[in-house]
Amino acid sequence: MPVQTIASTASVELGPAAALSCRECGERFDLGPIFACTSCFGPLEIAYELPQGDPEELRRRIEAGPESIWRYAPLLPVPADVAGKPNLNPGFTKLVKADNLARELGVTGELFVKDDSGNPTHSFKDRVVAIAVEAARAFGFTTLSCSSTGNLAGAVGAAAARAGLRSCVFIPHDLEQGKVVMAAVYGGQLVGIEGNYDAVNRFCSELIGDPLGEGWGFVNVNLRPYYAEGSKTLAYEICEQLGWRLPDQIVIPIASGSQLTKIDKGLQELIALGLVEDRPYKIFGAQAEGCSPVSAAFKAGHDVVRPVKPDTIAKSLAIGNPADGPYVLDIARRTGGAVEDVTDEQIVDAIKLLARTEGIFAETAGGVTVGVTRKLIEAGVLDPSLTTVVLNTGDGLKTLDAVAPTTGPTATIRPSLDAFRDAGLAL
Repeated sequence: MPVQTIASTASVELGPAAALSCRECGERFDLGPIFACTSCFGPLEIAYELPQGDPEELRRRIEAGPESIWRYAPLLPVPADVAGKPNLNPGFTKLVKADNLARELGVTGELFVKDDSGNPTHSFKDRVVAIAVEAARAFGFTTLSCSSTGNLAGAVGAAAARAGLRSCVFIPHDLEQGKVVMAAVYGGQLVGIEGNYDAVNRFCSELIGDPLGEGWGFVNVNLRPYYAEGSKTLAYEICEQLGWRLPDQIVIPIASGSQLTKIDKGLQELIALGLVEDRPYKIFGAQAEGCSPVSAAFKAGHDVVRPVKPDTIAKSLAIGNPADGPYVLDIARRTGGAVEDVTDEQIVDAIKLLARTEGIFAETAGGVTVGVTRKLIEAGVLDPSLTTVVLNTGDGLKTLDAVAPTTGPTATIRPSLDAFRDAGLAL
């Protein structure tokens, strides 16, 4: 496993982060830019020394913090003064009570949409990149990089520009044009790779082990243990916005699966800290049918996720070999949830449904979660009487191609009242 030695990690200050721990064998390592266990090659994640003491005091401390993910700095691998550094300050996005959508879906309990399109680059990726930037600073990296299906490329470009770092990001050559433009506009290098996301990711792994990659922090490779922790902030915010209570059910899109596993980790941390009442909750994973290896494994009762070749309009979820797939299966089964998928046609219908009912224009990943929610309710798997949160992780303006063929003017008329009446538009 390639390991980059950039700066001494002995004096690294990343808040409550104490070490790296292997998710498979439990071996611990000093904090550093490594992502796999040298003993068993299992994935590494952050081990913490979290705050102890009165939960009410910690709750008040959080509520007094900035309206960004930095209000949860005591629970994240970041320095205590992170809010004062140049960064994009993502997070604390809206939790929308979706009563209109609930009526359409037959939901009698409370239904919420966690709308992360309100982040600085209009996707949840700003959360994970913000954490990775702090790790990059701590380890002395000078270039920020990533392999990306689109949203991450834009988030890295923007965060690097704000932090004064160089950026060079890698994407599949056939991404949606909106995401390409947004990734390029921040002035860093944007490189298209001939192939799908899995080919891009393999290339980045090779670059890390080459002298060409010296001084580079790949947010979702050698900085992945830190980067992934940003997804926990979705769990923190949802519970705080619900009045410091757990949702009964939560529907989460699956790309690599990391977001789902870290949301579960965040919920478990809140329980352990006494910030929320410990009670059952169910986690549901959502995939597009054209890239649904985790859903297929769940339905077949398998523990192994077989890689697939993606073929779907939901390109932000088009990871055919999801690294956290087996852990997603464990969480869905442990919590009594499920993993389901929907067709491209159902994704488009769900995007329009959410826009029509709640005024939220979701990208294709949001169409996947709404579509899967509807499918699970119709199948009797998701309980419509319980409090349910559905994630929208990005802005529909990034994936216009998905809805453009079937969306346009109601009519085109001459500028006259008679033409308006003749077109049948008058109420």
